[in-house]
Amino acid sequence: MILDLQQLKPIDKQYYLQHVIAPRPVCFASTIDKEGRVNLSPFSFFNLFSTQPPIVVFSPSRRLRDNTTKHTLENVLEVPEVVINIVTYDMVQQVSLASCEFPKEVSEFIKAGFTEQPATVVKPPMVKESHIKLECRVNDIKPLGTEGGSGNLVICEILVLHIDDSLLDENNKPIQQKIHHIARLGGNWYCKVDESNLFEVEKPNVKLGIGIDSLPATVKNSKILTGNHLGQLANVHEMPVIDPAFNDDHLKQIIQYYSINPEEMEKELHSYAKKLLNNGKVLEAWQVLLAGA
Repeated sequence: MILDLQQLKPIDKQYYLQHVIAPRPVCFASTIDKEGRVNLSPFSFFNLFSTQPPIVVFSPSRRLRDNTTKHTLENVLEVPEVVINIVTYDMVQQVSLASCEFPKEVSEFIKAGFTEQPATVVKPPMVKESHIKLECRVNDIKPLGTEGGSGNLVICEILVLHIDDSLLDENNKPIQQKIHHIARLGGNWYCKVDESNLFEVEKPNVKLGIGIDSLPATVKNSKILTGNHLGQLANVHEMPVIDPAFNDDHLKQIIQYYSINPEEMEKELHSYAKKLLNNGKVLEAWQVLLAGA
């Protein structure tokens, strides 16, 4: 299917884009107007865009149905400060409740059962129940259009970061496995980040990876190894060589039983390398593959 977005109705654009551009972190923004009325609302058009200066951006879009603007946008235009409370799984249902379009004089803190906590340098209160809070100054607001569905980029500079001690290790660094972020998908769908679905991908260091084009043809054209496996193998900064000290009983068995049938041996070696790669053992997988070269 190919979709020309210029031909789609706004509601259909929103439907497709929110499903395919995901997951999106959720900004739970507390703001205040010039009369002191507090608003609390979630936005999934949100992310980190710079660390020096520390800049995050979220976008309260104009409503599709009637082209009206949200209280959050009105507030930051009056008082250019915001607290971005990071949403975790233990508060997601309350956060969803806070997205209801209550009248301006009604507090979402009260309706959603959250506790106001004074911020240290900005006027809007923090959400006490949130484990991570960003006190921000609004540097700029950039409207992206005037029609329903048009975003308004609220560009925020983080002034103070609050992190609950329970999420920190002995060096006061966040423990990713403990944060349990949630993220927005399409429609009513969300996802939860926890130990069961976290995985690590080794980032290239200052040395360049050799690249998939440099892999041996038998490896590059493997019917067993996937593109992810090839990416792992190609991320080494120099082509490995056979290590005489490498001692692996299963490798020995493969060579012993399949040496008379090179095609079957290659299949077994690739299957074993795949298992090693799935467990993050890249150098060991290379030794297995080199044994069949």
